[in-house]
Amino acid sequence: MVPREAPESAQCLCPSFTIPNAKDVLRKRHKRRSRQHQRFMARKALLQEQGLLSVPPEPGSSLLPTSFRAVPATEAASSGKQCLRAGSGSAPCSRRPAPRRASGPLPSKCVAIDCEMVGTGPQGRVSELARCSIVSYHGDVLYDKYIRPEMPIVDYRTRWSGITRQHMRKAIPFQVAQKEILKLLKGKVVVGHALHNDFQALKYVHPRSQTRDTTYVPNFLSEPGLHTRARVSLKDLALQLLHKKIQVGPHGHSSVEDAMTAMELYRLVEVQWEQQEARSLWTCPEDREPDSSTDMEQYMEDQYWPEDLAHGSRGGAREAQDRRN
Repeated sequence: MVPREAPESAQCLCPSFTIPNAKDVLRKRHKRRSRQHQRFMARKALLQEQGLLSVPPEPGSSLLPTSFRAVPATEAASSGKQCLRAGSGSAPCSRRPAPRRASGPLPSKCVAIDCEMVGTGPQGRVSELARCSIVSYHGDVLYDKYIRPEMPIVDYRTRWSGITRQHMRKAIPFQVAQKEILKLLKGKVVVGHALHNDFQALKYVHPRSQTRDTTYVPNFLSEPGLHTRARVSLKDLALQLLHKKIQVGPHGHSSVEDAMTAMELYRLVEVQWEQQEARSLWTCPEDREPDSSTDMEQYMEDQYWPEDLAHGSRGGAREAQDRRN
């Protein structure tokens, strides 16, 4: 018997669906993520070139000082065997002493600052920057300029600041000075006395982990009489610890002299101070300021970027990829 064909009405009228290949889906998803990653890397490189984003440490590099890094067991065993071999029949092997500055900043990364302020605003009660001095670790003057405040000067405070009307003739605008000063402070350990006053005058906030305020110098010493007050003046610290007189005479303070004195005080207790900083980093790593690059990924999306920068970053994505390869 020959089977009859099913009538047209009985045939399936369901539309035909094409099932996408799983490999094609994964390939498209990978391409989309790859393009997003290229844009992310290009925008990150652009921000780093413009100095708006700090370069994070290399993967695997330790944030701890070398004195706190663990030595692998194989390395320790091999070094022990070498010592035994060298010490057989002779004097025992002695370890090389660690460098004195192993746990502290390099001298080139350490500066001291002092600012002199004048009075502006109602009755001259507002303090504004009028002079700023920055010295190196060894006391060399890196910056010393008079600065014109943004508001008219009401009180020069010459008795303390040493600033007079004549100094303002060669002063530079505050905005210009601020850019020059912050460029010198960027990435440095900043030393000074009562630094919150200087940073407030600069309208700037420096990372706490890179700040060394010499009002805390007595905490590292056992000098009698220095713990009687919460904060000891720079003049008293210089006299008692450095045996020198500063801020004397009728011409007011010298910001260069004060910055140099602050650096001398820091160097007096540098080893103890940096050891304490290293210990606090070791025991309380959460107290360290978060890196600006840790939570930046969300701001690399297209919605946060102007149109011209977004197009530029897409064009530079291939360049960034080539540099990484």
